[in-house]
Amino acid sequence: MRIIPAIDIIDGKCVRLTKGDYDTKKVYNENPLEVAKMFEASGIEYLHLVDLDGAKAQHIVNYKVLEQIASKTKLKIDFGGGLKTNEDLHIAFNSGARQITGGSIAVKDPETFEGWINKYGSEKIILGADSNNGKIAISGWLEDSVEEVIPFIKAYQKKSIKYVICTDISKDGMLEGPSFDLYKKIIEECSNSSSGQSIKLIASGGISEIDELPNLQALGCEGVIIGKAIYENRISLHQLEKFV
Repeated sequence: MRIIPAIDIIDGKCVRLTKGDYDTKKVYNENPLEVAKMFEASGIEYLHLVDLDGAKAQHIVNYKVLEQIASKTKLKIDFGGGLKTNEDLHIAFNSGARQITGGSIAVKDPETFEGWINKYGSEKIILGADSNNGKIAISGWLEDSVEEVIPFIKAYQKKSIKYVICTDISKDGMLEGPSFDLYKKIIEECSNSSSGQSIKLIASGGISEIDELPNLQALGCEGVIIGKAIYENRISLHQLEKFV
């Protein structure tokens, strides 16, 4: 299981929110590159970089931060937040993203999102399936859609999506443990999908201690995104290094 620390960006700074609420913003570091280099020094290979300004503005904003981290570390970065147009995607990949995550666009403009899957391939495009009470949440979690999580993932499986990041918003930033039941259900139901292609599920939200990681691994999660637990010293980089 891949360990993927998260850096969320507002105004070029490394922040965390609680349940996606911008009013709960807490700045952890003014310099995201510094944080990324700490992760790299601990043997971490992957990074989940989220442009929260972009999510709100509906277009890519913090691509310079992406460019800086991509050019000054060897981290394999997946980038999300506000990617809405082909131009946004072009900027993200040109700035050094290895993969991009599309959430709102997969709901609101499936035609464009499918075009990205066809153009860049399923190794490069991640489906963001963020869940609020079983429904997909969009626009930086500021609104809910009518889409239900599992049918939504299955529909994109048929369109050859491979990687899926699922965040249970009720757990995000709460440090109360991840949504084991939700992930178990997704993995079980989507493994038996008629598409014949099993998904690589990346768990996100609520991770609070190192002992949760083997349980996510046992469920079959391909990766896990860890944010606040690192910043609040609930999980140390040394512990992650040993796990890796």
